[in-house]
Amino acid sequence: MPHVHPTAVISSEARLAPDVTVGPFAVIEGPVTVGPGCTIAARAHLIGPLTLGANNAIHSGAVLGGDPQHLGYKGEPTNVEIGSGNIFREHATVHRGMPVGVGPGTGTTIIGDRCLFMAGAHVAHDCVVGSDVILANGALLGGHVVVGDRALISGNSAVHQFCRVGRLALLSGTSASTKDIPPFWVMQNVNHVRGLNLVGMKRAGIAPAERVAIRSAFKIIYLSRPALLLSAAVDRIEAELGHFPAIQELVQFVRTSKRGVAGAHRYVAGDDGDSLAA
Repeated sequence: MPHVHPTAVISSEARLAPDVTVGPFAVIEGPVTVGPGCTIAARAHLIGPLTLGANNAIHSGAVLGGDPQHLGYKGEPTNVEIGSGNIFREHATVHRGMPVGVGPGTGTTIIGDRCLFMAGAHVAHDCVVGSDVILANGALLGGHVVVGDRALISGNSAVHQFCRVGRLALLSGTSASTKDIPPFWVMQNVNHVRGLNLVGMKRAGIAPAERVAIRSAFKIIYLSRPALLLSAAVDRIEAELGHFPAIQELVQFVRTSKRGVAGAHRYVAGDDGDSLAA
């Protein structure tokens, strides 16, 4: 039987795996499924429809499955699907999707596996978050944001609604993006391109030759003289480096961007940029 503190409030619709732990004054409301090994700390609030996989840790004050913050929401049943091994720290929030048929609503907010949502992080309605993603303290995702695996959204940073964040991309602290952030890119301030997530690529096991190809692609877009139109730069990257899977991923991301990708005029050289230019 789950270990449930006597002050916790558990809906009759909830389904808890036998080894789940629920702390004092926690609330599990409506059709919530909690997988094995999950821990729900004091005063956490889970609202269904919500599904949690195995070994998730929900800390004090976190709210998972709240109504979407959207004026078009009228109480329809939508849901959140969360994978396994995630950590939701104090007062992190994840909202359900907007109903299908209401604007671009998908009905579901999705989170993968092994993500870390630090204190106060927010995932809005209809987001799709991959695996091994980190949202630092106060990081915010607007509605319909798509985040690739191993991306990092730093503290007090925000991603505008409908944007995409590529695999292994990084948004620096106290920054914001209203554009898509390509895989492996580092962005800073508001839509400023800073460099590449070289440390993240190494940790992810991307081979040295492929890392060199990504650096070359970055130089073609941001350091060509005279500067190239983004479409011309991507064509050149594909022609010269397209045999690398990571380059194919990058090219596909840029070509399918609806929000747009920051071009050469948004590049701000720093320590990483200086090394790229060398």
